[in-house]
This record gives sequence, C-alpha cells and structure tokens, in this order.
Amino acid sequence: MSKNAIILGLGVSGVAAARLLLQQGSRVTVVDASDAASLSDRADALQSLGARVLPEVKALPEACYDLCVLSPGIDQSDPWVQEMEDRGVEVISELELGYRHCACPIIAVTGTNGKSTLVKLLHEMLTAGGRRSAIGGNYGIPLSEVALRSGELDWIVVEVSSFQLERVSSFRPEIGVLLNIQPDHLDRHGTMQAYRELKSRLFNRMGPEDVGIVYESEFAAIRALVKSDNRWVTFGQEPGADVRYAASHGVAYTDARGAQVSVSVSDTPFDNPVLGLAAAAAVAVAQAAGLEPVAVAEAMRRFSPLRHRMETVRVVAGVSFVDDSKATNLAALKAGVEMSGSRIHLIAGGQLKEKQLKFVKEVLAMNVACVYVIGDAADMMMLAWQDAVTCVICVDLETAVGEAWKRATSGETVLLSPGCASFDQFKSYKDRGEQFKRIVEDINEERRHEDIISG
Repeated sequence: MSKNAIILGLGVSGVAAARLLLQQGSRVTVVDASDAASLSDRADALQSLGARVLPEVKALPEACYDLCVLSPGIDQSDPWVQEMEDRGVEVISELELGYRHCACPIIAVTGTNGKSTLVKLLHEMLTAGGRRSAIGGNYGIPLSEVALRSGELDWIVVEVSSFQLERVSSFRPEIGVLLNIQPDHLDRHGTMQAYRELKSRLFNRMGPEDVGIVYESEFAAIRALVKSDNRWVTFGQEPGADVRYAASHGVAYTDARGAQVSVSVSDTPFDNPVLGLAAAAAVAVAQAAGLEPVAVAEAMRRFSPLRHRMETVRVVAGVSFVDDSKATNLAALKAGVEMSGSRIHLIAGGQLKEKQLKFVKEVLAMNVACVYVIGDAADMMMLAWQDAVTCVICVDLETAVGEAWKRATSGETVLLSPGCASFDQFKSYKDRGEQFKRIVEDINEERRHEDIISG
C-alpha cells in the first residue's frame, strides 16, 4: 500500500484513483493544471474525504511521494511525468492501480475499434450465464471504482486503451482479447509498430492458465512481441482461425470433445462481417470462462447498440438517420459504412488522427452517394476522396444534415460517421452525437416536401 501518493489529473480516472487510495489509508495529493472553478465540485468532494487537491498547478509539490498515478489523458512526454521519474517515484496508470486492488478475475478487451460493443456484449453474456459481473476501464467506469466492490463479483469486464497500457507493470487479465489493430492515436504513439507493441502489453504477464484471444490476422505479429506462456485462441473469418465467423452459418468452433458447434447470429445486430467478428471473440471468451454457447446466443438476441454507435435516431419519409459519432478514426468510419449497406449519405470530418485517407476510397465508391465534409479535415477529405465519390464541403453539422436531407430519398441512410475526433467543433463525440440527434429531431418532413415542389 502506498503511504503518500500523488495523482496527476482530476478527471474521472483521477477521482476514482483518489477514492481508492484514500480508502486504503494513503495520504493523497491531486494536482491539475485546469482552473479551480472548473474543478470545484470534484475538488470539494475529495477534500471532504481527506485528499489535498491543488488546481491551477504550474509546478509539482516538493513533498516525497512513493506512488504517482497518471490519468490517461496525460502524455508520457509531459514534464510532470518526467519529473516524477527523475525523483524516483513509481509512475503507474489508473488501470494498474485498480488492478492491484481487484479481488476477482478480469476479462480485458483492447483493440482499435469495437471495444465498447464487445465489453457490453460480454457483460450481458456473463449475466445470461448466471455470473456476477461488472464493466470497468475505458468503457466509462474507472477500474479503481469497480475494484472497491470486486469482492462481490465473479468477473470484471474491462475496456483497455493504449493510453492506459503505457503505464502497466503487473496488470494481468485471466482472459485478454485483442479485437483489431488499425491506425489510431498515431499523433501520440508515433508509429503503428509502437501502437502494436502497446496493445501487446495486455498479454505480457499472463500465465499458463490464462487465455489470450487474438484476431487471426494480428496473431503472428502479437505472438512475436509477447513472451508469456499463456494459452492462445484465434478468431476471424479465415479457415485457420480457432473460432470462425461466416455469413452462412454464424460462429463456428470445435469444442473440447472434438464436436463442431455453431452459434447463430441471425436476426441480431451481429449478423454482418463487422460485428460478426465481435461475436466470434465473444464465443471464444465464453469457452475460456466456462459458459455454454446458449449464453452468447441469448445476449446477442437481446443486445441493443451503444449510444452514438450505429444508433438509429429517426426514420423520416423512409430516410434513416444513424448516429455513429463514436467513430473517431477512419477504420471506424469504414466499418460504419460497411454496416449501413448502400446508398448512404455520409457526414464526416473533424480533427483527423491519421494522415492516410485513401484506404477508405473503395468502400466509399461502392456504398456512398455523397459525403458531406465538416470541420478541420473538410479540405483534406475533399481532396482525398472527390475522384471516387461526390463530396460537398459544409460549414457545420447542421448544414451537413440539411444538405443530406435534401438529397436523400426513401430507403437511403444519412450516416454521421465522422472518422475524426470531435474537439474542433464539439466538446466530445457524445456532444457531437447529441447535437446530431437534436438537429434530426427538428427535421420538418412537410417543409421538405414543400421545398421539393417549389424547386
């Protein structure tokens, strides 16, 4: 147990870390560079529990600390991080702190896209199978918060980001899942190889009884990076995968008795090549956790999409409006388009995380009627895609929705799948999605009809 801890950052993760450490009897100091007014509620709550909270910090306190807990939003190159290391203080992520205080096994999910959907499915699958489980990590509830009640649980399902894996040392899930690796966060990690190495840390401390579940296409690269002696299971569409998804028969695998087992995905949100892979990963987790396939099938039948992830907002005059604001990189945009079919009116743009835009051109040309580009990336997207699909530069989201609504006809889809971060025009991807919903809810079907007649 730490005797004197400092927490860098008073966000959700920082608050959870402080509460956990205070409950363990540690002295806790929390520092943040933001102004005091914006932090007042969180600061007051922690101070009432005995923490020392320092907002608007320009220089770190001179006290001696034996532990530093890092919020995921703070980059490894930040001077505060370097100073803590120079002082000889152990620096860990909030994920690592939460893990050290967990009293039940962990299923950890990482990857570039689809993590939250799989985490939700796994939690519901465990519940359907009679297991007590909770969700934590990057999904929204810090692991340090869930750890406080982990003694009452059979499993915690944890969504793990690359930022959180930067500072883990003992983190060891009993079941670890790598969904996929696609370009993302390269502004922070630099190269795809560095990004892949971070993702591989999920498996580094696994033992012989632990199970690593990896997308078949990534397995060779990940196995070369990981030196642990755990068991491995692959999933994918390839014939060599241990658990296979195919549109014709759902998810198939060979059980411990050598029998072929199939789990149907028909009439569920997972009946497509994108989410079908998540279903295959879920079946692999069920095997590792000792659940029957019926628990997976039941969870998939009852599954409802996450907010801002392929969420149908409204159907107006036969035109579907779909909120996929959580698609904050181009690989997620591509997946959103593939799940939506053809004749799509795509709203994209914001702050790009990557520089290579052309790999999505083929799917745009095949499925998209028009792209309405917004935000900082509008000009770059227009330049990269205009020879494959019609592109229209729009000032803002409201203009883009209006333009798409004018052009779309019955049976078509207006899809907000930005492929970018949101911070150029919005507070967050959630704010972007909520604004999209408000704009769509205000659409006047009669007014459009009048405009078409007058035109």
